[in-house]
Order: sequence, then C-alpha cells, then structure tokens
Amino acid sequence: MNLILIRHGESIWNYENKFTGWTDVDLTEKGIKEAKNAGKLLKENSINFDIAYTSVLKRAIKTLDLILKETKKDIPVYKNWMLNERHYGALQGLNKDETRKKYGEEQVHLWRRSAIVKPPALTKDDIRYPGKDEKYKNLTEEELPLTENLNDVIKRVIKYYDKEIKPKLKENKDILIVAHGNTIRAFIKYFENIKDEDIMNLEIATGKPYIYELDKNLKIIKKYNL
Repeated sequence: MNLILIRHGESIWNYENKFTGWTDVDLTEKGIKEAKNAGKLLKENSINFDIAYTSVLKRAIKTLDLILKETKKDIPVYKNWMLNERHYGALQGLNKDETRKKYGEEQVHLWRRSAIVKPPALTKDDIRYPGKDEKYKNLTEEELPLTENLNDVIKRVIKYYDKEIKPKLKENKDILIVAHGNTIRAFIKYFENIKDEDIMNLEIATGKPYIYELDKNLKIIKKYNL
C-alpha cells in the first residue's frame, strides 16, 4: 500500500522568512500553485489514496483541498492538532535572518532542526500561546506546547499514527498525509530510523509528494519523490 507525505505549499510566512509554527497563516499564490501541482503529479502518476489526514492549520488544510480537487477525490478527511507543525515558542513571528544575526547561525540551526534542543518558550500570558486559540479549547494544559523540539513532534505524531493511521494501513488502505516540514520530518525519521544528528540536514520541500510503498508488515518496499 501507499503512504504519501506532502508538506503544504509555500505559506505567507515561508515567503516572509518568518518562524511560523502554530501560527495560522495562509498560502501564497506560489503555494496554491504548488498544491495544485502536487495533485496533478499524483493524478498523472496514478498514485491512489483512500483516506487523507492533515493538521488544523489552514495552510495544510487548503493544500489538501486543492490536491483533492485536482485528483477529483471524494474521500474521508481527518484533521488533528497532533499533525500540526512544530511549535517554535517565542521565535514564532520572528524573521529568521534577523534572528541569525542576533543569536548566530549555529544556534538558530539548532533551534530550527535539532531533535533535542528547544527554542525559547512562550509564557502563558503571551498572545501567541495556543491556549488562547479557540481551535485548541478541548486540549489539556499538558497538551498545549510552550515550545517543542523535533522529538516532541515525533512523540505526538507517532502517537496519532499508532492510534489512527496505522490501523488503516493494516486494512490495506492507501493514505495521504498533508502536513508540515517538521511533521513530515518526524514521519521520515520514524520510518527510516534516521539518527538525531542526521535528521537536522533533511530538507522537506513544499508541495512535493514523498511516497512510501509498504508491505503488509508496513516495512518499506520502495520510496521515491514525484
């Protein structure tokens, strides 16, 4: 069966070179084109998917909607916060280049990509704290991050995968996941057992389908990009 991973198309804050995290920004015109193109690639290559999963952030939801329109698919769609981007804490909304000038290239690279290093945390009185967002009103205080490293993302992503996605794969369903750079990175690290120090250098392009062909034991038979 197929497991298809796609990072959303370019967002407004991707274009503006800002740390985005859980900030709910929209796609750019380029991002819309990338999403449509992802759908065209899936259709042209006859890549099937029976169920789709995405986050609760509009840049991923819109990307999925555009893919479904291009592929003319009418399938079940599940949205969950556990597939959200990594929470960048107090860095959210800051320009990446300006942050590099202030803290140095190495430190910012660790904040962006490290499996174990966390960016500076928000405080709960910060307007950016997700507890102030209606989308997360049913989450517990423990579930609402103040900051996250990649391992935090992996923990929640794989918890959701084990509960919701894995059982569907075992039913021989083809699955499409449209999410975010670090969400996709978490899946790839898990499936390919990539070391912490190596995952830092893995780039995830916007709007590019990354496909695993899996056997009945969910082991990788083949992997490729479209």
